Amino acid sequence: MTINIHRLKLELKYPFTISRWTYTHSQTMIVELSAGEFSGYGEATNNPYYPNTDLAYMEDRIKALSQEIKEHHGKSPKAFWAALYPKLADCPFALCALDEAYYDWYTKSKGIPLYKYLELDISKQPAHCYTLSIDEIGKMVKRMQAQPWDIYKIKLGTDNDLEIVEGLRRHSDAVFWVDANCAWDTDETIRKSRELAAMGVRLLEQPLPADEWEAMEEVYQKVKIPVIADESCKTNEDIERCVNRFHGVNIKVMKCGGLTPALEMIRLARNNKLKVMMGCMTESTVGISAISHLTPLIDYADMDGQHFIKHDPAKGVRVTSTGFIFPERNGTGVTLAGR
Repeated sequence: MTINIHRLKLELKYPFTISRWTYTHSQTMIVELSAGEFSGYGEATNNPYYPNTDLAYMEDRIKALSQEIKEHHGKSPKAFWAALYPKLADCPFALCALDEAYYDWYTKSKGIPLYKYLELDISKQPAHCYTLSIDEIGKMVKRMQAQPWDIYKIKLGTDNDLEIVEGLRRHSDAVFWVDANCAWDTDETIRKSRELAAMGVRLLEQPLPADEWEAMEEVYQKVKIPVIADESCKTNEDIERCVNRFHGVNIKVMKCGGLTPALEMIRLARNNKLKVMMGCMTESTVGISAISHLTPLIDYADMDGQHFIKHDPAKGVRVTSTGFIFPERNGTGVTLAGR
């Protein structure tokens, strides 16, 4: 099994702003695993909020495992991940890219789509959103009108959060979710939740900084909108900590290290009666296609990253206002441009 790594700069259609920063492009790495007539693809982006996501660093870590990757070629995806995890436990984004690529290669070699290998019914579609990043209200309204969806996730964390939601609500009766990306404090969260609930907001994602577990207990008791953990929930170990602090968790495969641990996190969340959202980074159709195969297992999907890049380097699963469209191809359904 050979490894090829493609490092790309994904230019965005417009500046994307959250409470922490604004960015105009995303640095991403597509990992290609090849053996026989098949190649599988996975993706890892650079994200300065999380450690060990520099692309050159991740590429070096993956290439250092070339012998282990060859030795475990042909094993089940779960066994392949388990063999590599001890080497990449501190580098989950790179582990995710390898896990996605191997699932893609493995299911292509078996002649089936990934969802069939996982015995999932893709006709079961979760609620899914289109994200509106922070901007002038007029510009946010125009983007909302240009993308008519039933659900919008609104990024917040400004001095005029309520005015933003009020301004958007005047132009739409769609369902609103909001995401503060760790920008609020306890009292602010409780107070704003009342006003946001009155404006028809249905979900509130990660209002407090990730490690404020004690404060989240008070929020959980007093908030008027279900609260979803994102930055507070990275791996299996975080699931039980979210119980009685959040109503649900946003599982991102790059945070936890791939599809394999994400499946286990979904199981644990269900056992603890937590709602499950799956999200994405600002990534291409390579990564989006892989995680889309898990959507029959979840309640909410936030997988619209492919809509924000100017030139997608791949074709595969498409996320649309009416649902996920899966191509009639094996594996994750991904093909790279020019292949």
